[in-house]
Amino acid sequence: MGLLDQLRDAISTGGVEIIDLTAPLSSSTPILQLPDPFANTIPFQLEEISRYDEKGPAWYWNNIHTGEHTGTHLDVPVHWVSGKDGHDVSQVPIKTLVAPAVVIDVSSAVAGNDDFLLEIDDVKRWESAHGALPDGGWLLVRSGWSARPDVLNEARNPGMSAECARWLAEETPLTGVGVETVGTDAGAAHSFDPPFPCHNYMMGAGKHGLTLLRNLETLPATGTMLVVSPLPIVGGSGSPARVFAMVER
Repeated sequence: MGLLDQLRDAISTGGVEIIDLTAPLSSSTPILQLPDPFANTIPFQLEEISRYDEKGPAWYWNNIHTGEHTGTHLDVPVHWVSGKDGHDVSQVPIKTLVAPAVVIDVSSAVAGNDDFLLEIDDVKRWESAHGALPDGGWLLVRSGWSARPDVLNEARNPGMSAECARWLAEETPLTGVGVETVGTDAGAAHSFDPPFPCHNYMMGAGKHGLTLLRNLETLPATGTMLVVSPLPIVGGSGSPARVFAMVER
């Protein structure tokens, strides 16, 4: 039996569970709002073309109006000035889109501190308990934020320190980080040095970000295979994505 046959059988018998990590995409999906004078993205919207009517009697379809960085989405290097010469979303290596992932659980710390920042020592303690970060893999930060009604809390939400962002980007073999919040940076990151360090360092190192993930509490600390499916938009700085995890049970 080949490997793909074994995987199919494992999925059908429950030996491998597939878990959706994607937030539903709708007009109520929260999006970041930048202050003046900066330009903002548009909310997600469906524009009906026809729905079994005189404009199309046998079919239903829509135009989609959205920004690249709306909902659960992938950030790629060209999204930030530090990575402006890097690859766009149509050029993301397949090995990045199907890659191992590990989960660091900081939800207890975040429960008592909306401004929690992941530090290098937090990740090193995790490595002492679980082993090295995966080469070419993802670090998913479980904060518990996706369960909150105020998931879009632009002034106060957890993230990582500038030192941790630089270290993860430049001194670890990761391809990216994923978070439950609307953006990969903390709510106060505009005041950090440099501003928005997760974007600055990760994009500058040719790496990636995933945002607005959910169901991270169902994943083990290690042993997840992550599958990320963005639209391959030529020249795009990112894309809404369907993200799911495969976990051996």
